[in-house]
Amino acid sequence: MLRVTTELVSSGERVTAIVNPDSRHYDRIKELGANVMGARVISESLLRRAGVDAADDGAPSTARALVLLDNDDVHNVHTALTARDMDPELRIVVQMVNPRLGKHMNRLLGDCVVINGPSLAAPAFVSDALEDDELTWLDLGGRRLVAGQADLIREPHLTVLADTTSSATPTLLPLSSSDPDGDIVLGTGVRALWGSRDVRPAGWFMALRDILDSRVRKIAAVMAFLIVAGTGVIHYFGGIEWWRALYLAAGVVTSAGIDDDKFNDAQPWVKVSAVLVQLTGIVLMALLTAVVVDSLVGARLSRLIGGVRGRPRNHVVVCGLGTVGSRVLEILTERGVAVVGVDQDDEAPGVQTAHRLRIPVVVGDSSNEETLRLAGVQRCQSVLAITDGDITNLECAIMARDLNPDAWITMRMFDHDLAQRVERRLGLGHSRSVSMLVAPAVAAAVANRRSQVTVPAGRRVLLLTEVTVEPGSIAVGKRMGQLDEAGGLRVLARQDLGEAWDWTPTSGPEPRANGRGPAGEREPRTGGREFRPGGRAPAAERVPAVERELRAGDRMAVAGTRSGLARLLMATRAQQSSASS
Repeated sequence: MLRVTTELVSSGERVTAIVNPDSRHYDRIKELGANVMGARVISESLLRRAGVDAADDGAPSTARALVLLDNDDVHNVHTALTARDMDPELRIVVQMVNPRLGKHMNRLLGDCVVINGPSLAAPAFVSDALEDDELTWLDLGGRRLVAGQADLIREPHLTVLADTTSSATPTLLPLSSSDPDGDIVLGTGVRALWGSRDVRPAGWFMALRDILDSRVRKIAAVMAFLIVAGTGVIHYFGGIEWWRALYLAAGVVTSAGIDDDKFNDAQPWVKVSAVLVQLTGIVLMALLTAVVVDSLVGARLSRLIGGVRGRPRNHVVVCGLGTVGSRVLEILTERGVAVVGVDQDDEAPGVQTAHRLRIPVVVGDSSNEETLRLAGVQRCQSVLAITDGDITNLECAIMARDLNPDAWITMRMFDHDLAQRVERRLGLGHSRSVSMLVAPAVAAAVANRRSQVTVPAGRRVLLLTEVTVEPGSIAVGKRMGQLDEAGGLRVLARQDLGEAWDWTPTSGPEPRANGRGPAGEREPRTGGREFRPGGRAPAAERVPAVERELRAGDRMAVAGTRSGLARLLMATRAQQSSASS
C-alpha cells in the first residue's frame, strides 16, 4: 500500500487510505500527505465516510476510484461487491492473487480493473535471472504478451512488429517479411532455451538413500558384527553346523528368540553370552526403529521425495515459492531453463506448482547453508531470493554469494531504502520490489490513463497501448480496418463495450499450417494476425472484427509508431465544438 500511495500522491491525486493501525506503514503513509483512516475491518459505513457516497438521485461519489490491495482475495471481492452496490458507476481497481478469479471480476463488477501482482513482477525476476533484456513483457488486450525476436517467441505469433533484415532501418509493421526468423514479433509465450532440463527430482531412490543414513549404517554394522561373532562361537563351542549356527545367532541378535534343543546343552557361559547378546540386540533394534522413523517423519517426506538428483550445473535456484515464485517457475519452465525451488513451507503455492511441473524442490530455510548446498547453489547460474521477508532474502543472498561468487543474484526487497543501501554497500546484485512494479499500473488504472509499452527495433521504436473511442470522435461509425496504416499503425484486437476482448484475425490472408503453402514451401510470414482462439465460431458465422463499426466506449489494442499513434488518438478523441458567438 505504501508504494501505491506514493505513486498516487506523486501523480497529484487526493488519496484517502484505509490502513490497519497495526501496519508498520501507518505513519509513513500519513507523512505522504494522504488522509489516513485507521480500521481493521472495512465496512459499508467506513466506505461511505471515505468517499463512496453516491446519492440516490444519481449524484456520483466523492471518490473517483476505489483501490483494493488486500492480500486476501475474498476480502477484496467482498469489499468490491459492497462498493458496487453503493455506487454502480464507481471505478474499482482490484489486486488479485488468484488470476483465475480475476478473470471473472469484470463480469461481477462491470467497470473494474484487475491487477495481478505476481504476473506483473515474475517476468522482471526471470529477465534478471537469465540476464535477458531482449524480451519485452506487457499486458495488452486482457492478455499477458511478450515481444522479441521471432526465434525466441513461441508460435503462433500474433503479428510481426518489425522486419529487421536491415538492422539500421528496420521496416515497422510490415505486411510480409523475406526473413521471418529475424523479425520482431508479438506472441503469448517464449520458446524453450534447451530441449530438456538437466535437473531432476530425486525420487524414491534418493529418498531411500537418505533414510539409510550413517546412523542406520552404523547400527546395522554392529548387528552384523554380533551375528558373525555369534555364529563362530555357536559353531565352534556348541558343535552346531554353520547354517544352523547363523540362524541361532541372527535370532539372538534380532530378538527373534532361540528355539533349538541343541542350544540347551551348551555350556553356561555360552548361554550367558547369548542372553547378553540378545539384550544388546533388543537395544539395537529399538535404535534402528527410532532412526528409520525419524528419517521418514522427522526429515519430511516432501524433502526426501522432492530433492535434487545428481550434481546440477548452470541452473537457476528460486528461493521462495509463494505466488510470485510459482509464476517464476512456470516462466522458467516454459523457456526450458533448469530450475530448483527452495521453500521452508511444503504447502506453499509454488511447491504444488513445482510438483506439477516435475521441478525439484528442497524444503528448508533458504538462508541455511546446507539447504542451499542441497539445491546446488555452488554450481548454479543465478539465484532468485524472493521470499516474503527482507532479512531472509538478504541472508540467502549473502550465503549464496559465499558459496558461488560467480552467481547472478536478484533479491526481492520490500524496503526501498534498505534495498538501495544493500546494493550500494554489499554489491549482492539487483533488488526488486513487487509493489514498485505494480504501483505504476495501479496509478494508471485509477486515473484511467493510457499506459504504453515501448518495443525497440534497431534505431526505431514501436508503441503498444490501448485506446478508447470517445463519444463524438470521428472514429465512431468507422470500421476498425479503416484505422490501419501501412508502416504506421496496426489494430491488434478490440473490445466492444461490455464485451470480452476479440483477438480474431482482422486483416491479411488466412495463415497456413506451420507457415507453409500447399506444396510445403515456407511462405513469408504476413503482418496479419495469425492467432485464432479455440472454440470460436467459424468466420462465416460472425461479422469479422474488421467489418464491425466502432461505437463510443469501444477499446482497441494497437501497435504503432509515435506519429501513427498520434493520428489515432486524434481520430478517437471527442471533437470540440466551436464556441458560439
